[in-house]
Amino acid sequence: MTQTAKKTNPEQSNQPDDEQGKFLASYDASKYERPSITVDMVIFTIRAGDLKVLLIQRGGHPYQGMWAIPGGFVKMDESLEDGAKRELQEETAVQDVYMEQLYTFGDPGRDPRTRVISVAYFALVEANQVKTIQAGSDAQQAEWFSMYALPPLAFDHAKILDYALTRLRYKLEYTNVAFALLPATFTLTELQHIYEIILHKALDKRNFRKKILAMEMDERPMLEETSETKMEGSHRPARLYRFLDRIDRIVRGFR
Repeated sequence: MTQTAKKTNPEQSNQPDDEQGKFLASYDASKYERPSITVDMVIFTIRAGDLKVLLIQRGGHPYQGMWAIPGGFVKMDESLEDGAKRELQEETAVQDVYMEQLYTFGDPGRDPRTRVISVAYFALVEANQVKTIQAGSDAQQAEWFSMYALPPLAFDHAKILDYALTRLRYKLEYTNVAFALLPATFTLTELQHIYEIILHKALDKRNFRKKILAMEMDERPMLEETSETKMEGSHRPARLYRFLDRIDRIVRGFR
């Protein structure tokens, strides 16, 4: 049995668009309260055997002179991610590093100026990538601080940093995210130090190596042994390894 195609009236097909256009033309956005949106950027690196986070000293009120996470208000013509990348670029002059959205912090009283919702991101930067750091136009200075010896912080930034550290520790157990804090090739001792610094505890060398070399992603090992070596102290040269993928991947086997 042959079905006859139903004819569409051109005037009817345009009707929804016409109605939406009229609705948008008469829409009054001022009828609703509009909170401000900011992005806060937690920037981690490993320096001098310590987990460091970049903080800026606020140049103006509120919390003038206190230390805070770099951040700023989102522009009307940029996405949240673009805003986070802008903040990262302004403070460290680096691009193309590991970055992910962390959490949204929206307590009504978190900012004394007005209702401000902050979307926090965190980035992992290998130490040699950052040549200089600089404070933005609204800050007095920028400085690396140990995550384990933080100064008093403005707003709810202590809560944000605590959340970021917890996320980073969890990700060490089920992803290959440590790659973002290491050069292209490294020794297993250097990799173990990264884990110990972030987890803030000593790890048994033999057990760590057994677990880390057993970690897999898509039925492939997470690490690949190279033919290169590196001198570590007075011992014999240590073998260098590399991550098979230098992008965030789910792995299994560390726990």
